[in-house]
Amino acid sequence: MKNIKLVLAVSFAAFCVTTAAKADDLVFTLKNGTNSVLNNFYASPVGVDKWEDDIFGRQALGPGETMKITISDGRSVCKYDMRFEFQGDDLDTTTDTQDLCELGEYTIEE
Repeated sequence: MKNIKLVLAVSFAAFCVTTAAKADDLVFTLKNGTNSVLNNFYASPVGVDKWEDDIFGRQALGPGETMKITISDGRSVCKYDMRFEFQGDDLDTTTDTQDLCELGEYTIEE
């Protein structure tokens, strides 16, 4: 009986840790409010000196389109610098800083 209680306790603890990790994910909707294709999107916590990997990967976000963005880097920070790179020379690269914990939707504008 003690073994069963121990197994249940360990299973519950593992479930709590997994659930807590998912709660730290930053999720928001990114909308392209420009007339240009958004090819690359980078986000790094404020104070980090280099951009992290392109969140889009091989995807792009056309004019007027939206995409659900999930940042699951395991950090417990909210403020991120963001960098947007557009196709060709249509628009210059744009940067912004936002509190992503409070953000439900972000629209990039021209």
